[in-house]
Amino acid sequence: MIDLYTWGTPNGRKITIMLEETGLPYVIHPVDINKNDQFKPEFLEISPNNKIPAIVDRDVPGGGTYSVFESGAILIYLAEKSGRLLPREPRRRMDAIQWLMFQMASVGPMFGQTHHFLRFAPEKVPYAMKRYSDETRRIYAVMNKRFGDSAYLAGPDYTIADVATYPWVSRHEFQEVKLEEFPRVKEWFDRVGDRPAVQRGMAVSADPKKS
Repeated sequence: MIDLYTWGTPNGRKITIMLEETGLPYVIHPVDINKNDQFKPEFLEISPNNKIPAIVDRDVPGGGTYSVFESGAILIYLAEKSGRLLPREPRRRMDAIQWLMFQMASVGPMFGQTHHFLRFAPEKVPYAMKRYSDETRRIYAVMNKRFGDSAYLAGPDYTIADVATYPWVSRHEFQEVKLEEFPRVKEWFDRVGDRPAVQRGMAVSADPKKS
């Protein structure tokens, strides 16, 4: 059993998608970031950087429990535990990890800043809005080029790199990006979005009021 500590953000949805894809049993523990639950001492024991998501695996070989924080690390952990969505052949495995790091280092941080400055910042900051919007569009162009050569980010097969990236692209309206401007990204987005496990994972709510 996996205990998942999460909230309804793109990073949180990466893990619900992954858990649905792998079929690993899990229980949701809501961490309401709007109420600063991420700073509670009991959560910091699991996630010292006070960020969701985090997991506790209660089915560790040999007994005991093991906790993992940071969404990219959790994806790798669950892939290795389940034997799914991370190739074993060294080059293909590294391809998947490279594109996962692309999501962690570029897609998530840049798209997140764009969300903040376009939608949530208490004041409009033109320099920041342009800086992050331009970088977001550059990243979309990188992905659009990649999908000219490959059906999925890491090659011909769907991997944890796609799991990590999909929830951020799903908020393209927050970024004021029309996917039609990046047609290969849209084709990939539609293809991934057709997966039943992705649909289930995106629909999971960590908010008890919406369950």
